[in-house]
Amino acid sequence: QVQLVESGGGLVQPGGSLRLSCAASGSIFSINDMGWYRQAPGKQRELVAAITSGGRINYADSVRGRFTISRDNAKNAVFLDMNSLKPEDTAVYYCNAVILTSTNLRYLGVWGQGTLVTVSS
Repeated sequence: QVQLVESGGGLVQPGGSLRLSCAASGSIFSINDMGWYRQAPGKQRELVAAITSGGRINYADSVRGRFTISRDNAKNAVFLDMNSLKPEDTAVYYCNAVILTSTNLRYLGVWGQGTLVTVSS
């Protein structure tokens, strides 16, 4: 069994910054892609940023230049540094990872529980 636990959400003023963290735990052999998604009220969940095990990165156009994704493979963790936040960045942010489990060597797509980011004055 594997799980992702996120932290770092909260209320921030427009133009401010936040750092989201996500750590994987459990029966992990290795982790492939890791990423952050978000879902605003009344909207579909969308990709924010993703990073492969080799460090290749992809950003949504709406956050490129403002957000930075990184990962610490030794700690099975992924981070999202968010700068110049805008009210339209308000959403629940979810961590996602493709994990090769050590119990049966199968790939499993895992979601975190989500953390709320509110950008408001």
